[in-house]
Amino acid sequence: MIEDADADMLEGVLQKMDLSSGLVLLISSPGGDGLAAERIINICRSYSKTNDYWAIVPGKAKSAATMICFGASKIIMGTTSELGPIDPQLTTSENNEVRRFSVYNVVESYDDLFSRAVNEKGNLQPYLQQLANYDEREIKEFRAALSLSEDIAIRTLAAGMMKGKSEDDIKKKLEIFLTPKHTKTHGRPIYRKEALSCGLKIEPKDVKDKFWKLVYELYIRTNNFVSTKAAKCIESKDHSFVATVREEKE
Repeated sequence: MIEDADADMLEGVLQKMDLSSGLVLLISSPGGDGLAAERIINICRSYSKTNDYWAIVPGKAKSAATMICFGASKIIMGTTSELGPIDPQLTTSENNEVRRFSVYNVVESYDDLFSRAVNEKGNLQPYLQQLANYDEREIKEFRAALSLSEDIAIRTLAAGMMKGKSEDDIKKKLEIFLTPKHTKTHGRPIYRKEALSCGLKIEPKDVKDKFWKLVYELYIRTNNFVSTKAAKCIESKDHSFVATVREEKE
């Protein structure tokens, strides 16, 4: 998962690179922290001597990783490459089982229930009982998280590949990424055809393309390394940062 420490690791790698011709970022991640994604976007733009970067998505770049792709001047995707919605998720643990809920859906459910209670002419008790299950402070935090995610995405695109478009126009085009209304669930893929229809600058690659074959081979090798020997890996052709999971001793 993308976290704040990753931005420091990436910056450590970029400090040692000659980026006079620009920066290309190959990214594979299920998501993570939106604020960390914002930092990574700023780092990539700041270190690249062209003040921008390209993002390559050989497999999946979901949630916060999709945000990082938004920061690029173009996104290079194959036919099976996946982006995804950027709406925040609420993670809970029940009976040692991790469950994730869409913050957007929680807030929408609360607003719908509150609206029905306000318009109710008869017995309010059933609504009050259900509203008691919600914490108003949490709802406020959820609204802030949704607003932050949207703000990062829109500002990032307004300063990059959608420069010149109004924030309202960007928000309208980006709706499929901002809420689960269209995808129905947070984990559902958004492929390049849908990304193109949103106005994103996508460079499509055929799976038979020589360049794409090399990219995909690098992705498979790195993914295998991360799956078996490390938690995450950030590297250039000359330098590498690897994070491992420390096993707890009994």
